[in-house]
Amino acid sequence: MSRTVVIIGAGVGGLTAALRLARFGFRVIVLEARAGAGGLASGVERDGFAFDAGPYVLLDRPGLEWAFRAAGLNLDELVKLLRIDDVYEVSSPDGVAVRFFSDVRATAAGMERAWPGSGPRYERFVALTAAIYRRLSPLQHVSRPGVLDLLRTGAWRHVPFLLRSLRSVLASSGLPPPVQDALAIWTHVAGQKVEEAPSPLAFVPALIHTAGAYSPEGGVRAVPAALASSAARAGVEFRFDTKVRAVRCRAGRVEGVATDDSFLPADAVVANAAGLGTYLELLDTTPPKARERLSRLPVQSPGVCAYLAVRGATRPPYLRFRLPGGGELCRLLIRPGVLHPRLERDGWRPARLLAPLRHEWAERVGADGQREYLDRVLAEDWWREGVTEHRVLATRVPAEWGREYHLYRDSMNPVMTARFMRAGRLAHRSPYARGLYLAGSATHPGQWVSFCAVSGVLAADRLREDFA
Repeated sequence: MSRTVVIIGAGVGGLTAALRLARFGFRVIVLEARAGAGGLASGVERDGFAFDAGPYVLLDRPGLEWAFRAAGLNLDELVKLLRIDDVYEVSSPDGVAVRFFSDVRATAAGMERAWPGSGPRYERFVALTAAIYRRLSPLQHVSRPGVLDLLRTGAWRHVPFLLRSLRSVLASSGLPPPVQDALAIWTHVAGQKVEEAPSPLAFVPALIHTAGAYSPEGGVRAVPAALASSAARAGVEFRFDTKVRAVRCRAGRVEGVATDDSFLPADAVVANAAGLGTYLELLDTTPPKARERLSRLPVQSPGVCAYLAVRGATRPPYLRFRLPGGGELCRLLIRPGVLHPRLERDGWRPARLLAPLRHEWAERVGADGQREYLDRVLAEDWWREGVTEHRVLATRVPAEWGREYHLYRDSMNPVMTARFMRAGRLAHRSPYARGLYLAGSATHPGQWVSFCAVSGVLAADRLREDFA
């Protein structure tokens, strides 16, 4: 009789783990608190327009391809990925704008016009970080890279790089401060301090100029949709509208999960719920010292979001970032109509306006303060450039994200600081309960959809090793 694995959460990591485990011959049951699969990578429909709920761009196509292959799938056959040529722009209050294209020469040329000498310097920076990425990328497919992995891949040469912060890496590039700020924009999205952010965030421009930035046809939500349908065909059982309340253990080993109205026995459990939430809310055997340490980890807020319908000129780039100054985090306007003209309805096009928040601030001001902040962002003029009319179709603040997506403390995951990354993140194989495994962004560097998919593969592989 095959062993039963219960997976908590039908996010990208849980879906990938489910597929791989089903192909290994396990009986797999996915429990999802919401009515459908996808988690934060699922979709939202408002007034006839379809939006991505969370992620909005794919910056690691090779990682997602690897995860799909490991799950027995071909990414190109299931998801049509459209390459974004005019990727993003970062503008500051003083009118300085830095633009990033898929073509490194076009990007460097724009920098050269504004800051003579910076174009060649940027191309050298990209070439250097691309070379380091190629050397380190095999470690993305290892659950807990060790000394032997560093020696085998030659990645030991880049240990000094891994020990640096993103600020240190950018400062050593010699690029103008506005360019450094534009390269560090992804730390704003995560509510990070650039001094604490890990050096691998410097790989983002190298990935944009080599692997490319993509938007799936149908939105990022097409990725979990493809995984969920493939998992169902592979025999994975889905039980939606089923919230897990506890992971039960006996003598230090998982024996199943408790839901609102029943107990489901299992030989193993894979938690694609929040990693911190798993240990601090679902598992009562987490040691006190571990609880204390985990509870102190900084976490990332989902920020505030407005789903819009707009009329007017829809011009590239795909992503428009705005640095408001005054110590505030960035704002971001996502314009899928730039790449997907078929999204237009009677002259209206969908757009999303996001503003990241630092979690501690969002938690302190509560839902009312979060809504006031979103109203202030909506009242700003910068995002209305070229927009003749707009309608606000829906909004979300962290309190609403947390309630709808069952988030731990209204957060998405631990902030990927350099210290957290070097410590090894949260292990795919739990050190606190035998038979418990974790998948999702808390277990793998970065917050991109591809890393969640890779984490599902690695969690499944650890489980299979233990049951071999």
